[in-house]
Amino acid sequence: MEDHARLEEAVAEIAADMAQRTDRGAVASYIPELARVDPNQFGICVVTNDGKVVAGGDADVPFSIQSVSKVFTLTLALGLVGDTLWKRVGREPSGNAFNSIVQLEHENGVPRNPFINAGAIAVTDAVLGHHQPRETLGEILRFIRHLADDEAITIDQTVARSETENGFRNAALANFMRAHGVIDNAVDHVLGVYFHHCALTMTCRQLAMAARFLANGGRHPTAGHSVVSSERARRINAIMLTCGHYDGSGEFAFRVGLPGKSGVGGGIMAIVPGKASIAVWSPGLDKVGNSRLGSQAMERLAKTMGWSIFGP
Repeated sequence: MEDHARLEEAVAEIAADMAQRTDRGAVASYIPELARVDPNQFGICVVTNDGKVVAGGDADVPFSIQSVSKVFTLTLALGLVGDTLWKRVGREPSGNAFNSIVQLEHENGVPRNPFINAGAIAVTDAVLGHHQPRETLGEILRFIRHLADDEAITIDQTVARSETENGFRNAALANFMRAHGVIDNAVDHVLGVYFHHCALTMTCRQLAMAARFLANGGRHPTAGHSVVSSERARRINAIMLTCGHYDGSGEFAFRVGLPGKSGVGGGIMAIVPGKASIAVWSPGLDKVGNSRLGSQAMERLAKTMGWSIFGP
């Protein structure tokens, strides 16, 4: 109970402080729909493994989760094709921009990790398999709704259309991988699924709920079954720690010390293995594309609660 009281106090203080901040970063502008989002918002939600839910600020305002969705499609792909996935996607930090074409050319079309754009497109291809895009999107949406215990989660078709109409670099990445045999399906089908799962709309509360299995040894805490094995949960967490924040992954590990995944919609999902799942959202981004206030909030929460995986 003492930890719960401390957590409630920490979340309330962080939400109040972040509401007053003026240096909020800049919203993503290369996706027109995201450029329209009000930057003066901040939400946070923590779900502990014993079922406590603590939320603050705009925790129930839906936002575009963008690249955070890549954690869920990676989980699905590993369930479908197992470790053969690693033959066409690496597990190393990229050291380049998340949409770099140069790296793909140097490495024969094999993306460095599943969280940069090229890697996530290759993972999407694995999830698509031999199915139709609409069927695959339905499967992804059902999976995330199941994880979060929430049927209200949707895909924002306007954001998906905005990404499709402006996704020229992603199309270049996909075509390059197709030329190297890394992608099997038609490029427009793969990109259609990719743009739509990145356009998933969730609240901090829904996102923290959906992430619970990664904090709980791979088990769904309410359904009681394993989503993934405990070993696979550890490995997904490991990739989030090393690759989850693009060129800011090392800085996030240094300052926060938790596995996490960011998105250019301003959301960050993080895992405290064995203890809790966390979601924060603030639309303004720092220079490497991660939520400025979200990263600061995560650092403060981890420090207050002694939650870094490297020790208090």
